[in-house]
Amino acid sequence: MTWFDEFFISIQGEKKPVKTKQAHGTTSKKSKILAGLAALVVLAVAAALFLAPYVKSAQSQATLEISMSGWSPAVIKAKAGQTVAITMINLDNQFHADGGGWHNFAVPAFEVNEPVAPKQVRTFTFTPTKAGEYLFYCDICCGGKENPFMRGKLIVT
Repeated sequence: MTWFDEFFISIQGEKKPVKTKQAHGTTSKKSKILAGLAALVVLAVAAALFLAPYVKSAQSQATLEISMSGWSPAVIKAKAGQTVAITMINLDNQFHADGGGWHNFAVPAFEVNEPVAPKQVRTFTFTPTKAGEYLFYCDICCGGKENPFMRGKLIVT
């Protein structure tokens, strides 16, 4: 209630209950609840930040070596809708007559075609959208996808 309201009431002679302010230094129940909720939020954020490195990533990862003798491993697994990170290691050098030592990872079903230079490492990501078994291959050298060593299988569950 403002001083004007109190003055107006006193002139009119009405008796209305007047709210009294809390004494300085005391806290209301509402303030205690808000403080408790704020503390819980701070603890939850701290716990999430602390535990984040220990929680398994929702991203699949695979490391593939490629050379003139083929893929190793020749089978990789992923989950539909989850990002897959592929690290491709090219073991060949630039002196190969067929393709100059270049290789690529191709999966037409997901529009993936990622090249890697000779003696280089390349990491890339893609997201398979449908479950199934898909062919991946190198189509730059050694007979391309027609060569059984240049082919592999991507299993998406």
